[in-house]
Amino acid sequence: MTDVSPRSNDGIDWVLECVACGETAAAAGLPTVCACGQPWLVRYPTRRPGILQRAEVRRRHGMWRFREFLPLRPFEEPVSLGEGDTPLIRLPRTGMRLGVPHLWLKDEGSNPTGSFKARGLSAAITRATAAGARQFTLPTAGNAGVAASAYAARAGARVRVFAPESTPRTILSQIVAFGGDLVLLRGHIGDCGKASRAWGQESGAFDLSTLREPYRIEGKKTLGLELALQMAWKMPDVILYPTGGGTGLIGMWKAFLELREHGWVEGELPRFYSVQSSGCAPVVRAFEAGADHCEPWADPWTVASGLRVPAALGDRLMLRALRESGGGAVAIDDAVLVEAAATVSREEGIDVSPEGGAVLAALELLVGRGTVDRGETIVVFNTGAGWLYRDPGDLQADR
Repeated sequence: MTDVSPRSNDGIDWVLECVACGETAAAAGLPTVCACGQPWLVRYPTRRPGILQRAEVRRRHGMWRFREFLPLRPFEEPVSLGEGDTPLIRLPRTGMRLGVPHLWLKDEGSNPTGSFKARGLSAAITRATAAGARQFTLPTAGNAGVAASAYAARAGARVRVFAPESTPRTILSQIVAFGGDLVLLRGHIGDCGKASRAWGQESGAFDLSTLREPYRIEGKKTLGLELALQMAWKMPDVILYPTGGGTGLIGMWKAFLELREHGWVEGELPRFYSVQSSGCAPVVRAFEAGADHCEPWADPWTVASGLRVPAALGDRLMLRALRESGGGAVAIDDAVLVEAAATVSREEGIDVSPEGGAVLAALELLVGRGTVDRGETIVVFNTGAGWLYRDPGDLQADR
């Protein structure tokens, strides 16, 4: 990891490093991507988190309890709605059914906007508004649009959200409720991304797209920081993560490497398994082919809208994390992931989203193959609340 020396830059002591060419740049202003077109990652001074003791973290609350590991200047207040501190829940009945007694679920549906997207958008909007941005643009598969709308409102800013027409209606209504300027398009998130970038160039709105600015991944990094805290700084053996744009997976791997660098965790880091829908599985295809990047997925479709990302800017980073961790990638059919979500919701009383159903179905597959040992400690991620995907008008009470 790049060693960053403290520098006087209005309290900013981190720099940006390109994931592809290794170029570094100052973090002032509104950074987008490197001149080579690849994402920046934030690099901190190696001494920076050393002023913090692990016990001190426990005395704080929320995602920003880890502020020494995050892009926040001294005494700066983040744009926050109380994100983070989501529960890590034991799954005894599901674990018994699958034959894995040490099974835990990290439930991101309890975040303020109903998904893990709250973490990344809190960090991105904190930094962008500190640099003067007051208008944003964003393509979304759903949950990112909800979070962007809420955090923009919190910051006194505006956001235009470009979403596919097929996005669940409950999610769309949440975007509007938080004041997002919603634009619906035929097609998928890739089509929305093109329209969002075009509008950003026309209007001057700052682009909050995944990895087209460097700070959403820092918010997502707190998934890993928080998990380490909740597990008393002892890493699980296996993490299964539903993968669309991939910032959660990339962010957690970055978090674990930073924690190990500063001596907060020791030993083997978890094996990561990326889980996608068979209707949109570019990461699985690239991993199985031994490729270092993903080819766009033609005609993507899945009911798990967060997984309907045919081409992710962070593809190389995802594949690198999977291989460095000794993990893998799995695709699950929609019918199977929907049934898995419903089954675990009934078994454990947790509102599991389709993406959460995908990782639970993948776990059953990996255990059956012998890829995951039954005695290992396993963490699966439910990245959003299941209610966001359900249209209340479709529900019928028993008579």
